[in-house]
Amino acid sequence: MDPLLLLKAVILGVVEGLTEFLPVSSTGHLILAGDLLNFNDDRGKLFEIVIQSGAILAVCWEYRARIMRVALGLPSERWAQRFVLNVGIAFLPLAILGLLFGKAIKANLFNAPTVATTFIVGALIILWAERREHQVRVREVEDLSFLDAIKLGLAQACALIPGVSRSGATIIGGLLFGLSRRAATEFSFFLAIPTLLGATVYQLYKERALLSFDDVGMWAAGFVAAFVSAFIAVRGLLRYISTHDFTIFAWYRIAFGIVVLVTWHYGVIAWSEG
Repeated sequence: MDPLLLLKAVILGVVEGLTEFLPVSSTGHLILAGDLLNFNDDRGKLFEIVIQSGAILAVCWEYRARIMRVALGLPSERWAQRFVLNVGIAFLPLAILGLLFGKAIKANLFNAPTVATTFIVGALIILWAERREHQVRVREVEDLSFLDAIKLGLAQACALIPGVSRSGATIIGGLLFGLSRRAATEFSFFLAIPTLLGATVYQLYKERALLSFDDVGMWAAGFVAAFVSAFIAVRGLLRYISTHDFTIFAWYRIAFGIVVLVTWHYGVIAWSEG
């Protein structure tokens, strides 16, 4: 295995893990990182999807006790059944819209100018949402109604546009819909499991012609890097939100978006344009 390719795999794995569960858009960061590393061809894009499984495993490990409790309670406990049903309901909008429009979105919006613009627009929405008075009516994810799940699913579907941030859309949407900061964040984590797993399986099947045993080392390096960095990010975010809001992420998005737009406009970096 080419050492340079392994290094690229580790870097992209770290980028995926650190950004997947923060409101900063992992897809947007991976598009930009792929540009910088010259690893944004079809093989690279498949790799970026596959390493999401490392981030999924990190969430499953962090919440293993609760996931086990839900699994054991599923046959007879109403709260467990409602929890699983809510996650399933929230997953559907992105899955359906992704199947219908995913190809067109990737062809037209997966580029640096779009990502930078949505970074900034998303940041402004976060700043607006954080300055509103929060009326909390749902303090725990188990207390979500089916209507809450539908609304959160529609919010997550906005993340089909690269740069929006899947976690950011669900977390900020959750705050606007009356969830506590922790409930919105945790539901975003749980919703990531079927969302990212579904995307990984679908892409593996769709791009199966690109699969090669020679890439196993690269995939393993990216998987491990994504798992470790995602585990750190999830624990860090849970600690952070106990005493802070999401404003810092908004300012980061604005700064990063401006840098990308300026470097693209003046040709300092050869960002992809479609």
